[in-house]
Amino acid sequence: MKSKTKFSALLLFLGPSLGVISLFFFIPVVAAFSLSFTDFDIYSLGSWEYLRFVGLKNYIDLINDPLFWTALKNTFYFVLLGGPLSVGVSLGTAMLLNSKYIKWKGLFRLVYFLPVVTTLVAVSIVWRYIYHPRFGLLNYVLSFVGVGPFDWLGDPNLAMPAIILMAVWKNFGYNMIIFIAGLQNIPEELYEAASIEGASGWQKFKSITIPMLAPTTLFISVITMIGYFQLFAEPYIMTQGGPLNSTLSIVYYMYQEGFRWWNIGYSTALAFMLFIIILIGTLIQFKVQKIDE
Repeated sequence: MKSKTKFSALLLFLGPSLGVISLFFFIPVVAAFSLSFTDFDIYSLGSWEYLRFVGLKNYIDLINDPLFWTALKNTFYFVLLGGPLSVGVSLGTAMLLNSKYIKWKGLFRLVYFLPVVTTLVAVSIVWRYIYHPRFGLLNYVLSFVGVGPFDWLGDPNLAMPAIILMAVWKNFGYNMIIFIAGLQNIPEELYEAASIEGASGWQKFKSITIPMLAPTTLFISVITMIGYFQLFAEPYIMTQGGPLNSTLSIVYYMYQEGFRWWNIGYSTALAFMLFIIILIGTLIQFKVQKIDE
């Protein structure tokens, strides 16, 4: 009787939350997964009679689609270069702000965190003008050292690095705050003992800071990877996937197929392929963390 009462109370408290989660998460995910096996398009929106089950055709077409592989390559380029760079900049800045020799730490944290809470669309528009080949601030600064001008967003070889630079600037403040919290949880006695033993700054960093920050680094690495795999707003605002598809990402390609050409079935297949890639990447990071331990 008691167990039944406990279950009823549990259901009473969790029921509303589970209902909302099911309504706005599980049901849409199942519906989208089902659509990935159909040819759902703009005609199907008008009448379900035009909806046909096509099995694995969308996934087979996706594998044979050159644009998919181009978008996948660009996305991996963005993640593998921008992700570690963002984590490295965040850790370096956090260590500087955690130093006892730095004054006005609160002001610096505020300044570095401001880009995180700024609208991504607004940031992308501002950076598009910074990268302007003729009137941009970046080329103006480089002109003082006799470099440039460069067509940052018009050159296929420079467009993605330019977007990566902007994304790192936009996002590193969030990771920095988490790293600072992790650094402040490391006992100061460990550093004092290492100093007594004559350890250098690099030895302290390698033997104390890195191991003690391992859980924090894993969390930041995973959320950064997941966020960077969902690259969309930057190329959408700044380059529209160009030039020559050099900044076409998986999510932007998904948007084009789903909302420009109304190939909803194919677009959902792209979404679930991206989900599988992110899942594999996350599992690899957890596996590497266990090996390091």
